[in-house]
Amino acid sequence: MDATLRVGILTVSDRCSAGEAKDVSGDTLSAYIQSHWPQGKVTVRDCIPDEKAQITNVLMDWTDQERLDIIFTTGGTGFSPRDVTPEATKAVLDKAAPGLVVAMIQGSMQSTPMAMLSRPVCGVRNRTLIINLPGSVKGCVENFMIVEKQLKHAVDLLRDAKGNIENVHSQIQKPLKLKTKVNAINVADRARRSPFETIQVEIAQNIVITQCGDEYLTETRTLRNALGFVIAEDVDAKDPLPPFPASIKDGYAVKVGPQLKEGSLLNVTGDSTAGESPEKCQVDTNFSVRISTGAPVPSGADAVIQIEDTELVEKTEDGNDEKVIRILKTPIVKQDIRAIGSDIQSGERVLQKGTRLGPTELGILATVGITQFKVFKKPIVALISTGNELQSPNDAILIKGKIRDSNKTTLASLMAQEGFQTKDVGIAKDSPQELLDTLCAGFSVADIIVCTGGVSMGEKDYLKRVLKTDLDADIHFGSLLMKPGKPTTFATCMYQERKKYIFALPGNPVSATVSSYLFVVPACRKLSGWSHPFHPKIKVQAEKQLKVDPTRPEYHRVTVSWSTSCGIPVAQSTGNQISSRLLSFNRADALLMLPQGSDSKKVVESGEFLEAILLSA
Repeated sequence: MDATLRVGILTVSDRCSAGEAKDVSGDTLSAYIQSHWPQGKVTVRDCIPDEKAQITNVLMDWTDQERLDIIFTTGGTGFSPRDVTPEATKAVLDKAAPGLVVAMIQGSMQSTPMAMLSRPVCGVRNRTLIINLPGSVKGCVENFMIVEKQLKHAVDLLRDAKGNIENVHSQIQKPLKLKTKVNAINVADRARRSPFETIQVEIAQNIVITQCGDEYLTETRTLRNALGFVIAEDVDAKDPLPPFPASIKDGYAVKVGPQLKEGSLLNVTGDSTAGESPEKCQVDTNFSVRISTGAPVPSGADAVIQIEDTELVEKTEDGNDEKVIRILKTPIVKQDIRAIGSDIQSGERVLQKGTRLGPTELGILATVGITQFKVFKKPIVALISTGNELQSPNDAILIKGKIRDSNKTTLASLMAQEGFQTKDVGIAKDSPQELLDTLCAGFSVADIIVCTGGVSMGEKDYLKRVLKTDLDADIHFGSLLMKPGKPTTFATCMYQERKKYIFALPGNPVSATVSSYLFVVPACRKLSGWSHPFHPKIKVQAEKQLKVDPTRPEYHRVTVSWSTSCGIPVAQSTGNQISSRLLSFNRADALLMLPQGSDSKKVVESGEFLEAILLSA
């Protein structure tokens, strides 16, 4: 059976069929298929008017007589009364293919919200696949690219090409199954001390950021769905703002001259309100035009007098309008007028690449008419909890010897709060093979893997060995000078030609959360294009005396209050700081950085100045 797919392109356009316009969409689609899609060959083309009967006749001829594999129509899928391509296509189909329609509309919505106004129909007649594409050049090729990779398999299904079908299905269903080389039986030979050098937190943070690099993936977003993303291109204004001289005040547009001074009388000859043409009125000497804030300043006027600096002298005969006013203050040229481009000049750079898009930045883009733009893609985070002792928080009855998995809920909420999507990959038992399988499942759906548990020195803590032995991961650090979170581990590896980032965090809830703030969130931000990915630090005073650990610096959970007489915020401890007590994070909005203790430094005194990391910024 010939592997090349025979393709027909049917352009539906009144103007193109009449010779009044060139069939650019059909030509572009044909050229794209020829140069980019070797599986298909365009064997027939036609261009006909927007007539339902003619469209159905061609479709039936190409399916029943020509027996093409695929027919692409272009044009006639909109809301115009003459747009009947979907109706003509429906009339000849044996089976509809709504999945292709959904894929095209969803894919197109990433480029333009106008895609929701398209009405494509896709389906099968006999053994021919028929797909309606938009009539625009861009939309036509974009929609083809969205479905391109599935077309060969679709035709194989129609041809009943069993060998090809089985091959595709086996590839889809076959997981990447690696067999662990970690020996889970030999407990006696396990390490008694961590093989990793204990390093400072700041050094570890620099390692993470360096590994994240400076090359990021981009995607196109719109004003509706770009909040919190980082823009990946410079944005320049196309037009000046305001595009015309505009009034700053409600008042009267006047022409300044020696005759215009305090006490002068002016006739009111018209009005200018926002949205009207600057050419509506003309201002001459001894005359004025009533004007609203933001309205265009009429031709001839060179100043605006606010209404508070005038008084009404005479009304019109019907009493409804102003006829004559008196000036109470002498105006000067350019008074209360925004000049053309005084806010934004044409060609001015309004946003730089690397700017995070908040409400104001999106408002600026709307102001300059930029509705679609490139942003850096955000990484997807896979969450894995490990441990034989864990059970789902959804389980009503707590089994003896078990605890509920709180880490995944905490970290998923933290990631959502930071604007990052997560995937729940489940709970992995303390088995090297199950850990390996779960890691691979996470790699298949995410860029960053966050595991909790299995990284200390216990006999069931296999995670670091699985990373190194089975995945050939580079473990960049595995022991930190910090409390809580000493065994926090960071590794990278290549999986199916993509770099993956693995954070193996301690299983204690507080340790996992603190480590996420210090390492995982900054990594997510860095991969999203943030230039300053770390949470800010501020100077605070300790509210009361606190003990310091003689072996490690500590990240103490505190609430910060700014209501102090000296102007320096006060940090108040949340209580018992044991690493298993998640309640220590309740109401905490900062991590107080307690120094490592010594023989001469056993406590932090009340009122002592320290640094704290703000968690909400």
